[in-house]
Amino acid sequence: MSKFFKTLIEHGDFILKEDPACKSRFEAIFMYPIVKAMVYHRIAHRFYNNGNTLIARWISQRSRKKTGIEIHPGAKIGKNLFIDHAMAVVIGETAVVGDNCHFYHNITLGGTGNEKEEKRHPTVGNNVTIGTGATVLGSVTIGDGAKIGAGAIVLIDVPAGKTAVGLPAKVLD
Repeated sequence: MSKFFKTLIEHGDFILKEDPACKSRFEAIFMYPIVKAMVYHRIAHRFYNNGNTLIARWISQRSRKKTGIEIHPGAKIGKNLFIDHAMAVVIGETAVVGDNCHFYHNITLGGTGNEKEEKRHPTVGNNVTIGTGATVLGSVTIGDGAKIGAGAIVLIDVPAGKTAVGLPAKVLD
């Protein structure tokens, strides 16, 4: 079996595990827009890394139209990203997302300036959960296993295993 199909099956199994509303691997792979968005992203990211930025952006914008998920082709996304209800999600160019993350709809991993050639978007560790409507801005780091509450505006680093909530977000002890 090819690496592509193994990745699809692994992604489907992760969604099946994370979402109690999902009833089968088939449903996860073919009915969840994040799977389609990640296929598009992997293709766009390859073009982006090879210097074909116009084609990469065209692919990413096509994906955005079809899925409601906007992932810049420069973003680095780990395996098994699950975006529950996957609409109105924006992941910026220099963002890094680890493995096995669970995001909800209407979140932004955005920048705070217009600098070029600098890291200006968040780095999200492995096994992170980000709640509905949360916004994470700037070159901040969200540690492994951290949780971001719904509606939070995160402008600071969140240590591994901690939870951040509020406007602006504060880390709970």
